[in-house]
This record gives sequence, C-alpha cells and structure tokens, in this order.
Amino acid sequence: MTEPLQPLHATAVARHTPLGWRGVLIQGPSGVGKSDLALRLIGQGWRLIADDWTHLWASDGALYGGAPTTIIGQIEVRGLGIIAAPLRPVSRIALAVQCTHEPIERLPEPAAWTWNGVTIPQLRLDPRPASAGQVVATALAAL
Repeated sequence: MTEPLQPLHATAVARHTPLGWRGVLIQGPSGVGKSDLALRLIGQGWRLIADDWTHLWASDGALYGGAPTTIIGQIEVRGLGIIAAPLRPVSRIALAVQCTHEPIERLPEPAAWTWNGVTIPQLRLDPRPASAGQVVATALAAL
C-alpha cells in the first residue's frame, strides 16, 4: 500500500469480470440512493464491498476499496434496517458512479475521477430508474 486507508462517504460493490473482481464506487449526497442502487446490484449477483463509508487506497497505479471493520458485510436497507449482504472484502475499484437527481445528458463527454493520483472513469447517474443497475453493469463491462 502506498497510502494509508482513507474513508470516503461512498458505497462500493463488485462483480467478477473476465479481468477478475472489479468494483464500482457509488458516490453522492446522503439520501440520493447509493445504498438502494447497491442493493439492486447485489440482487443481480454483485457483492458488497462497503456501505456508506469505504476505505480507499492506491497501490501500483490502481485504486482498491474495503469496508471499515465496524460495518463489514452490512448494508442499510431503508425501511428495514441494517442487514447482512454477500461480501467481497476488498476489490480493485474500476469505476466511480456519481449519483444525482439532476437531469443526465443523453450523450455526455467521458468523465474521470481522481483519488490519490489514480484516475478512473466516472459515470453520472440518476439511481432511481429501474435501469440504473444495468447502466452501471454496462459501463463496467465497457471498460
């Protein structure tokens, strides 16, 4: 590890790809739907890395994420509470998703997000539509 673990207010999930496990960092303000989007992805076979707070670190030009020990394997389900979720304790983070309720451009220019000198693609997304999970899966597959 080249940097100490740094918590970020974000949720992270991962899925197995032809390149191995790859994670998606889901960012946005409180109440925007980060955990809800993660829950829908978990329902499609993804694994939870961390909910609400994610430790990020850079190593060998890549970003990695994991959960603080106090919340590992747990996700908040609004109206239900804190529940256990299928876990991927650590994963390389390949995509940042910026959740918003603002209108999304139909054909946006490619965007990027940088953390500790490592830049990854960024997708702006409204997490509320039913298709949001498939949009995230498609964006990750396209990398």
